[in-house]
Amino acid sequence: MRTLYLECKMGAAGDMLTAALLELLPENEQKETLDRLQSLFPDTLRISAEKAVRAGVTGTLMRVLVRGEEEVSEDVPDRETHGHLHTHEHGCDTPGHAPEHDGHAQDESGHGEHAQEHAHVHHHHHTSLADIRAIIDGFALPEEVKADICAVYDLLAEAESHAHGVPVTEIHFHEVGALDAVADITSVCFLMHKIAPEQVLVSAVNAGSGQVRCAHGIMPVPAPAAEYLLRGIPCYQSETIRGELCTPTGAALLHYFGTSFGAQPLMTIEKTGYGMGNKEFPAANCVRAFLGEADPAGDGAPGDAEKSSSERAVQLESNVDDMTAEEIGFAMDRLFEAGAREVFTVPVQMKKNRPGTLIAAICLPDAADAVIRAMFRHTTTLGVRKLLFSRAVLSRESREIQTPLGSVRVKTSEGYGVRRHKVEYDDAAAIARETGKTLREVRSEAEKTLEKKAALREGIKP
Repeated sequence: MRTLYLECKMGAAGDMLTAALLELLPENEQKETLDRLQSLFPDTLRISAEKAVRAGVTGTLMRVLVRGEEEVSEDVPDRETHGHLHTHEHGCDTPGHAPEHDGHAQDESGHGEHAQEHAHVHHHHHTSLADIRAIIDGFALPEEVKADICAVYDLLAEAESHAHGVPVTEIHFHEVGALDAVADITSVCFLMHKIAPEQVLVSAVNAGSGQVRCAHGIMPVPAPAAEYLLRGIPCYQSETIRGELCTPTGAALLHYFGTSFGAQPLMTIEKTGYGMGNKEFPAANCVRAFLGEADPAGDGAPGDAEKSSSERAVQLESNVDDMTAEEIGFAMDRLFEAGAREVFTVPVQMKKNRPGTLIAAICLPDAADAVIRAMFRHTTTLGVRKLLFSRAVLSRESREIQTPLGSVRVKTSEGYGVRRHKVEYDDAAAIARETGKTLREVRSEAEKTLEKKAALREGIKP
């Protein structure tokens, strides 16, 4: 299975992930990709890549300038002095806030009012989530890439909303931080599309330690938005590295693309990318990306890795207690029509001790908006929960075979060391009605035919 493994021993930031993935491309495609990304922001920012060395290790360092400014913040020493504080690319890179919570002007380093003695203060424009969505909608990119970008930014906005205790609609981003994050997220999503791994595995994430100064003042590491996005992901704090290592943007990208988290699996590595951070640490400040082949079953048969894959999916849920069974059945049909892959219901107990129904639909990310619209239109719900996850899937193939009782379609699924066949119900039921046989007898006859074909090596392996 085509596998991408991300090693995050020094955390992760959007620009570091971009640089690591960029190095995985053939050299002749790297400049072409940078030019494509730059064309999305012709007037607002400049994207560039340069070589850098960290602790003796060479890799790529990304630079994103928004109207000549670079989004940076600073780690806060245990004993803060009035001397110069070194700034670097790690930081609260998405300084979202509710307007009433942001009374201080910001300078180009993301400092609050206490840093005004160090630099001239710039008043930045504020950007809403709706503004950012409008920017993304205008990109000349494949629809699936734009869907990925929006989904990652939704995670980021949800984290900022949770961190600051305000609705997502009230979250605003400083212009430099907002566009810098859009550039990083867009770059990673586009590179993931080009590399097209079947699974993305991620190591335990080093979040760093100490404190960081960003738009809202001094915050603990990991910053609240990053901590929220790292929930459910193996992570740790390094007392030997004082400073923020995993930014909110980095955490959102790992959260979205990560299929699973843990140690590197047994894999044949074809290429390695090094994405460097701007700050010097005693350890090499980089994200490493390993691209190669891994066996999803661990000890599966040769070729089995090519028969399965993983995919990102969305589960949409709502609870209702005022719909009839007929209305729910009708709504389920409409959800399938809107693009849902699976739809199911679960009995639940709701407020005021009312029995209700949980209606859930699973779909791919690019169908989520259509399914949500159908759920609001055809159910009485006032809200839809949206859960992003990855799922492993077997490869599927349908073929028609001739049996003594007639023609039936057989669905074959394979992968992860598993191979199984299933006779299509509609075909078997039609033959049973025509011949007077039971459904079990028809299926048994089809299975005998499959066994004979397997023995004769007619397209189906034994």
